[in-house]
Amino acid sequence: MTSSTATTFPEDVARILDGLRAADLDARDLVAGLDERAFNWQANEGRSWSIAQCLDHLTRTGWAYLRPIDTALERAVERGHVRRGPIDPGYFGGLFAKYVEPPPRFRFPAPRKIQPAAAGARDATLGAFLEMQAQARTLLEQAANLDLNRTRFANPFVPGIRFRVGAGFMILAGHNRRHLWQGRRVRGADGFPGNP
Repeated sequence: MTSSTATTFPEDVARILDGLRAADLDARDLVAGLDERAFNWQANEGRSWSIAQCLDHLTRTGWAYLRPIDTALERAVERGHVRRGPIDPGYFGGLFAKYVEPPPRFRFPAPRKIQPAAAGARDATLGAFLEMQAQARTLLEQAANLDLNRTRFANPFVPGIRFRVGAGFMILAGHNRRHLWQGRRVRGADGFPGNP
């Protein structure tokens, strides 16, 4: 998706961008100093996700959202759908954006296409997450002057549901916070390698 980029962004867009940047820093901090064993360690006798799995899940989910968002933004550019006001996620998008924030209120199994691998190499897994994050920021920066409420994309997990693109970016940022929070809980768990 290509559009004119702004050097300063509307407040709502800037807030999401800040959240995405914060997730990069949080992810780097989360894995700092971990060896491969600690990175892949799972609490509850393997029933809980490892830090590696949290990051891999975020990466898979991010790409699942960004592909249809990119397509929707291409259409918005072609149709000249320029920004008319702040992001309004809509009723269902807003509910979902709240649902993904930490701490989790409800837990459901991740759909198969975004279930994480059983294990992952620390540097490669973190690098893949950061690459997806860079693409998310680029798309949002390029779309800052588009109508992110009128422009909709197909929810990649619930057939027939379409979210506003602005809601999609809000969901990605909140989902990052949820699973980075989860990763911090793993790092603080009893039995985590290196914990007293």
